[in-house]
Amino acid sequence: MNRGRFIAQVFAGLMEWKKGNTFGTVAFTSYGFFWLTLVGIVSLPKTGLMAPAGEGSMVAFLIMWGIFTAILFVGTLKLTRALQFIFGSLTLLFILLGLGDATGNETIKHLAGWEGIICGASAMYAAAAQILNEIYGREVLPLG
Repeated sequence: MNRGRFIAQVFAGLMEWKKGNTFGTVAFTSYGFFWLTLVGIVSLPKTGLMAPAGEGSMVAFLIMWGIFTAILFVGTLKLTRALQFIFGSLTLLFILLGLGDATGNETIKHLAGWEGIICGASAMYAAAAQILNEIYGREVLPLG
């Protein structure tokens, strides 16, 4: 399943590149490679192809992605409110995941899970809005 996410997001990034959309290219391809590296970090040690990542590695990985996402969030300030919400909530999600992993605090991990659901639902709304607004040639669902 994660390979599918990788392929789909990188392909979407290539489509954005063809349209000349730098933000979409960077966002989609970067998060596509996020999935590829996450699968590698989690799965490869189980196959014996590599040693497990060191203690704190996942925390560093997640926090780094949180910082990268925060930079993209700044870029959304010139775009729609929907994208601002998605990237703001995704930044928070990476930070919560990193903190949950660093502390082992189950409450933070559960909060991160709910935050992930909110972030994902907002991305689905934005995707639906973009599709429907384009098809109908008018604003069916607002993006802000």
